[in-house]
Amino acid sequence: MDQATSAFMPAHPVLGVVGRSGSGKTTLLEYVVQQMAARGLRVNLIKHSHHDLALEPPQKDSARLRIAGAAEVLVASPYRFAIVHELRGAPEPSLSQQLARMGPADLTLVEGFKTDPIAKLEVFRPEVGQSPLYPHDASVIAVASDAPAPPDLRDGVAWLDLNDRAGVLSWILKRLEK
Repeated sequence: MDQATSAFMPAHPVLGVVGRSGSGKTTLLEYVVQQMAARGLRVNLIKHSHHDLALEPPQKDSARLRIAGAAEVLVASPYRFAIVHELRGAPEPSLSQQLARMGPADLTLVEGFKTDPIAKLEVFRPEVGQSPLYPHDASVIAVASDAPAPPDLRDGVAWLDLNDRAGVLSWILKRLEK
């Protein structure tokens, strides 16, 4: 196991996908998840947001009961279920706590939590106008970019062509095999 993933001991493989806003993380993840699911693999995803989450209209029974003071509300249907847990001033759960709540999977992808010490794939587009994360984050083990690899790329960092989504998927699948 590489050093970037040794801080967490999840029951299944975890790969962070990080990058600046507008770099294409969600577009890439959508493709990867779709392709992996089509191959019969179970993929979980944790998406971090810095904003409040509005998961239900405020007039719905589940929202009314949550607002009334319920600590957790589980909404279930024949198609899906969701658990809404109110923090009510408690600290945000850590990534390891979030991972512990997830069901078994062949891979859990994590979008966000960019400061956590998990293995990460950075999505980097120079035209976004912000600096890359990989030079300052030893947990970044691969970069998917539409720019060529820089000459001073740290040893051990894979440089992937962001425009070759199948190639990025192949890199992820090979990593899963290890």
